[in-house]
Amino acid sequence: MVTVLAFFLTLGVLIVVHEYGHYRVAVACGVKVLRFSVGFGRVLWRRQPTPESTEFVICALPLGGYVRMLDEREGDVAPAELDRAFNRKPLWQRAAIVAAGPAANLVLAVALYATAHWIGVDEPKALLGPPAAASVAEKAGMRAGDWVRAWSQDGSEWHDIRSLTDLRWQVTQAMLHGEDIDLLVSSRDGRGQRRAHLTLSTLSGADVDAKTMQRIGLGSPWSEPVLGEVKAGGAGAAAGLKPGDRIVSIDDVAIGDAAQAREAIRASGKTGVAVPMRWLIERAGVRIDLVVTPAVVIDAGNRVGRLEVFPGQPPEMTAVRYGAIEGLTSAVTQTWQMSALTVKMLGKMIIGQASLKNLSGPVTIADYAGQSVRLGLAYYLGFLAIVSVSLGVLNLLPLPVLDGGHLMYYLFEAVTGRQVSELWLDRLQRGGVAIMLMMMSLALYNDMARLLGLQ
Repeated sequence: MVTVLAFFLTLGVLIVVHEYGHYRVAVACGVKVLRFSVGFGRVLWRRQPTPESTEFVICALPLGGYVRMLDEREGDVAPAELDRAFNRKPLWQRAAIVAAGPAANLVLAVALYATAHWIGVDEPKALLGPPAAASVAEKAGMRAGDWVRAWSQDGSEWHDIRSLTDLRWQVTQAMLHGEDIDLLVSSRDGRGQRRAHLTLSTLSGADVDAKTMQRIGLGSPWSEPVLGEVKAGGAGAAAGLKPGDRIVSIDDVAIGDAAQAREAIRASGKTGVAVPMRWLIERAGVRIDLVVTPAVVIDAGNRVGRLEVFPGQPPEMTAVRYGAIEGLTSAVTQTWQMSALTVKMLGKMIIGQASLKNLSGPVTIADYAGQSVRLGLAYYLGFLAIVSVSLGVLNLLPLPVLDGGHLMYYLFEAVTGRQVSELWLDRLQRGGVAIMLMMMSLALYNDMARLLGLQ
């Protein structure tokens, strides 16, 4: 229920703000607005103070909205109201009205990011788990437990890293721009600072998807290799493991992170035969040797080892909060960067450098909306800002059914001095609808594939 309510709240806010941008600028330009609709289909709620005022409605299908303006192309207009018709307005005013919707979404994103920054969130500290073998981070000499303190693009001007989320964002930006990045790294207690150079330029043409950070080597945060719950009757309990045991090594391989221990346990069952493992643990300051034999189970079609124990403690968190001016300027920067990232990702998907699996639809949006609501207000506002940026940027694409398509028509008019013919408008509209249907179908397919665990 929380997910459903969060999804409809997200859609409602974004649609109202987008359409209000069109509405407000249209009224400012002297255009008569006939209807302001949230949703399509059967009208569920209606308000119109006077017969001459705008009709506000909420409809049954809340997957969009529209602002209907007085326009000679859509019906007869009384001579006394010709000056209030949209089509009679100067080119710059028509363009401003169309652009106001996406602009409103981007302004909303700035406000949402700023509010989230002012409220503050607790995010994982930039303590790194073990980098994957042969990953960029491993080649740079990074290891489990490293604390990333700052980043630099040129090696001279350094910027503080506030959290693991901040680190991933900066690394993603550099990778998509085909640039390397320098990191200032220390031990997790802050000692022994050194520099690490991530050669992200080698990944500029790589597929960009949800596993990008794992390939770079900045996947999960560092987690102390201490056992949490040990289930009674499981293979771990049978071997003598207890909550609070610290894992020192497994089969003479030093364990520096809980994720490393979990991977070793799972890998022990890949042959389908239970393989005894030599564990060295530390309990109450005393080191103990144990022989631990994981059970072999089937997980997602693969044979894996399982001990019914839970290695790892919750990651260390840090409070990320901004001051009034810093929060606002950071929000503007973040909105700009997210807009540029969205455009770049779309471009990479078109030319085949990024997977089409990155395209998401309403199911994924609903899932993320529900998750962010459960995490807290600041997280939900940040999620809402991301979707608002995406909506604003997507609406500026030069597709005939979108705001960007209408702006494309106005650019043609500004250059040639004449409007696009009705014949070409009809052809372009049909093509735009076909492209949008393909994009929506692909996004829905990706949603279902994620839901069924196929991606």
